[in-house]
Amino acid sequence: MKGLIIRTGSVDFGIISEGTLYSGVIKGNFRIKGIKSTNPLTVGDWVDFDPTTGFITKLYDRRNYLVRRPTNLSKQLHIIGANIDQALLVITFREPETDLGFIDRFLATAEAYSIPTVLCLNKVDLLLNEDFEFVENFEYLYNSIGYRTIRLVAGDNHSDMSELAELLAGKITLISGNSGVGKSTIINRLVPEAETRIGNLSTAHHKGMHTTTFSKMYEFRNGYVIDTPGIKGFGVVDMKENEISHFFPEIFKTAEECRFSDCTHTNEPGCAVIKAVQNHQIAISRYQNYLAIRQDIGDGKYRH
Repeated sequence: MKGLIIRTGSVDFGIISEGTLYSGVIKGNFRIKGIKSTNPLTVGDWVDFDPTTGFITKLYDRRNYLVRRPTNLSKQLHIIGANIDQALLVITFREPETDLGFIDRFLATAEAYSIPTVLCLNKVDLLLNEDFEFVENFEYLYNSIGYRTIRLVAGDNHSDMSELAELLAGKITLISGNSGVGKSTIINRLVPEAETRIGNLSTAHHKGMHTTTFSKMYEFRNGYVIDTPGIKGFGVVDMKENEISHFFPEIFKTAEECRFSDCTHTNEPGCAVIKAVQNHQIAISRYQNYLAIRQDIGDGKYRH
Protein backbone atom coordinates (compact mmCIF):
# COMPACT_ATOMS: atom_id res chain seq x y z
CA MET A 1 0.00 0.00 0.00
CA LYS A 2 1.25 3.51 -0.83
CA GLY A 3 1.14 6.22 1.79
CA LEU A 4 2.47 9.61 2.87
CA ILE A 5 4.62 9.99 5.98
CA ILE A 6 3.07 12.76 8.06
CA ARG A 7 4.87 12.15 11.37
CA THR A 8 8.33 11.01 12.38
CA GLY A 9 9.22 9.39 15.68
CA SER A 10 12.05 7.62 17.43
CA VAL A 11 10.95 4.17 16.28
CA ASP A 12 7.82 4.55 14.17
CA PHE A 13 6.27 6.79 11.53
CA GLY A 14 2.75 8.06 11.01
CA ILE A 15 1.56 7.18 7.50
CA ILE A 16 -1.68 8.33 5.95
CA SER A 17 -3.20 6.32 3.12
CA GLU A 18 -6.67 6.71 1.65
CA GLY A 19 -7.74 8.78 4.64
CA THR A 20 -6.59 6.27 7.26
CA LEU A 21 -3.63 6.78 9.60
CA TYR A 22 -1.24 3.85 10.05
CA SER A 23 1.85 3.28 12.16
CA GLY A 24 4.88 2.26 10.11
CA VAL A 25 8.33 0.96 11.00
CA ILE A 26 11.53 0.27 9.12
CA LYS A 27 13.87 -2.66 9.36
CA GLY A 28 17.48 -2.07 10.34
CA ASN A 29 18.88 -2.79 6.88
CA PHE A 30 16.67 -0.08 5.39
CA ARG A 31 18.92 2.53 6.98
CA ILE A 32 22.02 1.55 5.02
CA LYS A 33 20.65 1.37 1.49
CA GLY A 34 22.53 4.35 0.16
CA ILE A 35 20.88 6.82 2.54
CA LYS A 36 23.59 8.56 4.53
CA SER A 37 21.61 10.46 7.14
CA THR A 38 20.46 10.25 10.72
CA ASN A 39 16.92 9.73 9.43
CA PRO A 40 16.43 7.76 6.20
CA LEU A 41 12.75 8.75 6.11
CA THR A 42 11.12 12.09 6.79
CA VAL A 43 7.79 13.86 6.64
CA GLY A 44 6.62 14.35 3.07
CA ASP A 45 8.08 11.04 1.89
CA TRP A 46 5.89 8.69 -0.15
CA VAL A 47 6.43 5.05 0.74
CA ASP A 48 5.06 1.57 0.20
CA PHE A 49 4.20 -0.32 3.38
CA ASP A 50 2.41 -3.41 4.61
CA PRO A 51 -0.72 -2.22 6.46
CA THR A 52 -0.80 -5.44 8.49
CA THR A 53 2.75 -5.43 9.88
CA GLY A 54 3.52 -1.75 9.33
CA PHE A 55 6.84 -2.56 7.64
CA ILE A 56 7.91 0.11 5.16
CA THR A 57 9.28 -1.57 2.06
CA LYS A 58 9.96 1.20 -0.44
CA LEU A 59 10.84 4.89 -0.54
CA TYR A 60 9.68 6.70 -3.68
CA ASP A 61 11.99 9.18 -5.41
CA ARG A 62 11.83 12.62 -3.82
CA ARG A 63 10.95 15.68 -5.87
CA ASN A 64 13.19 17.65 -3.51
CA TYR A 65 14.17 17.70 0.13
CA LEU A 66 15.76 20.03 2.65
CA VAL A 67 18.70 18.94 4.77
CA ARG A 68 20.86 20.43 7.45
CA ARG A 69 24.04 19.47 9.19
CA PRO A 70 23.98 20.32 12.92
CA THR A 71 26.84 22.67 13.70
CA ASN A 72 27.99 20.46 16.57
CA LEU A 73 27.68 17.22 14.59
CA SER A 74 29.58 17.98 11.43
CA LYS A 75 29.73 14.36 10.27
CA GLN A 76 25.98 13.85 10.37
CA LEU A 77 23.17 14.81 8.03
CA HIS A 78 19.53 15.34 8.92
CA ILE A 79 16.68 15.50 6.40
CA ILE A 80 14.13 18.06 7.58
CA GLY A 81 11.38 17.38 5.05
CA ALA A 82 10.74 16.12 1.53
CA ASN A 83 8.59 16.98 -1.51
CA ILE A 84 8.21 20.58 -0.36
CA ASP A 85 6.60 23.43 -2.32
CA GLN A 86 8.05 26.17 -0.15
CA ALA A 87 9.69 26.92 3.19
CA LEU A 88 8.59 29.47 5.75
CA LEU A 89 11.53 30.62 7.87
CA VAL A 90 10.19 32.18 11.06
CA ILE A 91 12.53 34.79 12.54
CA THR A 92 12.38 37.20 15.44
CA PHE A 93 14.51 40.19 16.33
CA ARG A 94 13.65 40.11 20.04
CA GLU A 95 13.03 37.24 22.44
CA PRO A 96 14.96 35.56 20.85
CA GLU A 97 17.08 37.36 18.27
CA THR A 98 17.64 35.43 15.04
CA ASP A 99 21.19 35.68 13.76
CA LEU A 100 21.65 36.92 10.19
CA GLY A 101 24.20 34.19 9.58
CA PHE A 102 21.59 31.56 10.42
CA ILE A 103 19.14 33.18 8.01
CA ASP A 104 21.60 33.27 5.12
CA ARG A 105 22.75 29.69 5.69
CA PHE A 106 19.15 28.51 5.62
CA LEU A 107 18.38 30.52 2.48
CA ALA A 108 21.50 29.26 0.70
CA THR A 109 20.60 25.66 1.51
CA ALA A 110 17.03 26.15 0.32
CA GLU A 111 18.38 27.69 -2.91
CA ALA A 112 20.64 24.66 -3.37
CA TYR A 113 17.62 22.37 -3.19
CA SER A 114 15.39 24.66 -5.30
CA ILE A 115 12.95 25.39 -2.49
CA PRO A 116 11.44 28.92 -2.48
CA THR A 117 11.57 30.53 0.96
CA VAL A 118 9.42 33.20 2.60
CA LEU A 119 10.76 35.10 5.61
CA CYS A 120 8.17 35.47 8.38
CA LEU A 121 9.01 38.22 10.88
CA ASN A 122 7.12 37.17 13.99
CA LYS A 123 6.67 38.97 17.34
CA VAL A 124 6.88 42.40 15.73
CA ASP A 125 4.83 43.67 18.68
CA LEU A 126 7.98 43.31 20.80
CA LEU A 127 10.02 45.66 18.64
CA LEU A 128 11.16 48.95 20.14
CA ASN A 129 11.01 52.23 18.25
CA GLU A 130 14.71 52.04 17.44
CA ASP A 131 14.21 48.57 15.91
CA PHE A 132 11.91 49.58 13.09
CA GLU A 133 14.55 51.21 10.92
CA PHE A 134 16.57 48.00 11.04
CA VAL A 135 13.49 45.90 10.23
CA GLU A 136 12.59 48.11 7.28
CA ASN A 137 16.15 47.90 5.98
CA PHE A 138 16.07 44.13 6.47
CA GLU A 139 12.85 43.82 4.49
CA TYR A 140 14.13 46.11 1.74
CA LEU A 141 17.32 44.07 1.42
CA TYR A 142 15.71 40.65 1.18
CA ASN A 143 12.83 41.88 -0.98
CA SER A 144 15.33 43.33 -3.43
CA ILE A 145 17.08 39.96 -3.63
CA GLY A 146 13.76 38.28 -4.40
CA TYR A 147 12.56 36.96 -1.04
CA ARG A 148 9.09 37.72 0.21
CA THR A 149 8.74 38.92 3.80
CA ILE A 150 5.67 39.12 5.98
CA ARG A 151 5.16 40.49 9.48
CA LEU A 152 3.22 38.61 12.11
CA VAL A 153 2.10 38.73 15.73
CA ALA A 154 1.06 35.10 16.05
CA GLY A 155 0.83 35.27 19.84
CA ASP A 156 -2.09 37.70 19.65
CA ASN A 157 -5.22 35.68 18.94
CA HIS A 158 -6.85 38.76 17.44
CA SER A 159 -4.05 39.48 14.96
CA ASP A 160 -4.60 39.04 11.24
CA MET A 161 -3.34 35.75 9.81
CA SER A 162 -5.03 36.05 6.41
CA GLU A 163 -1.89 36.94 4.42
CA LEU A 164 -0.05 33.91 5.77
CA ALA A 165 -3.05 31.62 5.33
CA GLU A 166 -3.39 32.67 1.71
CA LEU A 167 0.32 32.09 1.17
CA LEU A 168 0.13 28.53 2.52
CA ALA A 169 -3.14 27.43 0.90
CA GLY A 170 -2.79 24.54 -1.51
CA LYS A 171 0.92 24.04 -0.88
CA ILE A 172 3.21 21.84 1.20
CA THR A 173 5.08 24.30 3.41
CA LEU A 174 7.91 23.45 5.77
CA ILE A 175 7.99 25.82 8.75
CA SER A 176 11.42 26.22 10.31
CA GLY A 177 13.38 28.54 12.57
CA ASN A 178 15.18 28.80 15.88
CA SER A 179 13.52 27.52 19.03
CA GLY A 180 11.29 30.15 20.60
CA VAL A 181 10.43 32.15 17.47
CA GLY A 182 6.81 31.00 17.53
CA LYS A 183 6.52 28.17 15.01
CA SER A 184 4.17 26.15 17.19
CA THR A 185 2.10 29.25 17.97
CA ILE A 186 1.71 29.91 14.25
CA ILE A 187 0.60 26.34 13.59
CA ASN A 188 -1.87 26.46 16.49
CA ARG A 189 -3.40 29.61 14.98
CA LEU A 190 -3.65 28.03 11.54
CA VAL A 191 -4.64 24.52 12.66
CA PRO A 192 -6.24 24.79 16.13
CA GLU A 193 -6.73 21.03 16.38
CA ALA A 194 -2.95 20.56 16.14
CA GLU A 195 -2.49 21.71 19.77
CA THR A 196 1.29 21.72 19.43
CA ARG A 197 3.22 22.40 22.60
CA ILE A 198 4.24 25.97 23.33
CA GLY A 199 7.58 26.48 25.07
CA ASN A 200 8.82 29.36 27.19
CA LEU A 201 12.11 31.12 26.57
CA SER A 202 15.10 30.05 28.61
CA THR A 203 15.54 32.87 31.12
CA ALA A 204 19.25 32.15 31.35
CA HIS A 205 20.08 32.62 27.69
CA HIS A 206 16.92 34.13 26.16
CA LYS A 207 16.84 31.24 23.75
CA GLY A 208 13.89 29.03 22.95
CA MET A 209 13.38 25.72 24.69
CA HIS A 210 12.89 22.77 22.34
CA THR A 211 9.27 21.63 22.48
CA THR A 212 8.84 19.91 19.09
CA THR A 213 11.14 16.90 18.96
CA PHE A 214 9.89 15.26 15.78
CA SER A 215 8.47 16.65 12.54
CA LYS A 216 4.78 16.41 11.76
CA MET A 217 2.52 17.45 8.88
CA TYR A 218 -0.90 19.00 9.33
CA GLU A 219 -3.55 19.40 6.65
CA PHE A 220 -4.33 23.02 5.87
CA ARG A 221 -6.52 24.39 3.07
CA ASN A 222 -5.85 21.70 0.47
CA GLY A 223 -2.19 21.57 1.44
CA TYR A 224 0.02 20.73 4.39
CA VAL A 225 2.15 22.61 6.89
CA ILE A 226 5.15 20.82 8.37
CA ASP A 227 6.08 21.58 11.96
CA THR A 228 9.79 20.95 12.57
CA PRO A 229 11.94 20.95 15.71
CA GLY A 230 13.59 24.27 16.56
CA ILE A 231 17.21 24.49 15.47
CA LYS A 232 20.04 26.59 16.89
CA GLY A 233 22.61 26.22 14.12
CA PHE A 234 22.40 25.46 10.45
CA GLY A 235 25.35 23.79 8.76
CA VAL A 236 25.20 23.79 4.98
CA VAL A 237 25.40 20.50 3.12
CA ASP A 238 26.67 19.28 -0.25
CA MET A 239 28.14 22.59 -1.35
CA LYS A 240 31.51 22.98 -3.01
CA GLU A 241 33.45 26.17 -2.43
CA ASN A 242 33.11 27.26 -6.05
CA GLU A 243 29.34 26.71 -5.96
CA ILE A 244 28.41 28.67 -2.83
CA SER A 245 28.01 31.93 -4.75
CA HIS A 246 25.34 30.24 -6.89
CA PHE A 247 23.07 30.13 -3.87
CA PHE A 248 23.33 33.86 -3.11
CA PRO A 249 21.19 35.24 -5.97
CA GLU A 250 22.61 38.79 -5.94
CA ILE A 251 26.20 37.53 -5.84
CA PHE A 252 25.56 35.00 -8.60
CA LYS A 253 24.05 37.66 -10.85
CA THR A 254 26.82 40.19 -10.22
CA ALA A 255 29.51 37.53 -10.76
CA GLU A 256 28.70 37.55 -14.49
CA GLU A 257 30.69 40.78 -14.70
CA CYS A 258 33.82 39.43 -12.95
CA ARG A 259 37.04 39.41 -14.96
CA PHE A 260 37.68 35.73 -14.28
CA SER A 261 35.07 33.03 -14.80
CA ASP A 262 36.35 31.10 -11.77
CA CYS A 263 36.44 34.16 -9.51
CA THR A 264 36.00 33.30 -5.83
CA HIS A 265 35.03 36.89 -4.95
CA THR A 266 37.63 37.02 -2.21
CA ASN A 267 40.66 38.92 -3.49
CA GLU A 268 40.81 38.68 -7.29
CA PRO A 269 41.45 41.80 -9.40
CA GLY A 270 38.47 42.84 -11.47
CA CYS A 271 35.97 41.18 -9.12
CA ALA A 272 32.56 42.73 -9.73
CA VAL A 273 31.19 41.30 -6.48
CA ILE A 274 33.81 43.01 -4.31
CA LYS A 275 33.20 46.23 -6.20
CA ALA A 276 29.44 45.91 -5.64
CA VAL A 277 30.01 45.40 -1.90
CA GLN A 278 32.21 48.50 -1.78
CA ASN A 279 29.51 50.45 -3.64
CA HIS A 280 26.80 49.17 -1.24
CA GLN A 281 25.04 47.31 -4.06
CA ILE A 282 25.50 44.03 -2.21
CA ALA A 283 24.91 44.04 1.55
CA ILE A 284 28.08 43.60 3.58
CA SER A 285 26.24 41.17 5.89
CA ARG A 286 25.35 38.89 2.99
CA TYR A 287 28.87 39.03 1.62
CA GLN A 288 30.40 38.26 5.03
CA ASN A 289 28.06 35.31 5.46
CA TYR A 290 29.05 34.07 2.00
CA LEU A 291 32.70 34.24 3.06
CA ALA A 292 31.90 32.49 6.36
CA ILE A 293 30.34 29.53 4.56
CA ARG A 294 33.34 29.34 2.24
CA GLN A 295 35.63 29.34 5.25
CA ASP A 296 33.66 26.62 7.04
CA ILE A 297 33.70 24.34 4.03
CA GLY A 298 37.36 25.09 3.35
CA ASP A 299 38.20 24.13 6.92
CA GLY A 300 36.22 20.90 6.62
CA LYS A 301 33.73 21.98 9.28
CA TYR A 302 30.82 20.80 7.15
CA ARG A 303 31.80 17.70 5.22
CA HIS A 304 30.10 16.54 2.06
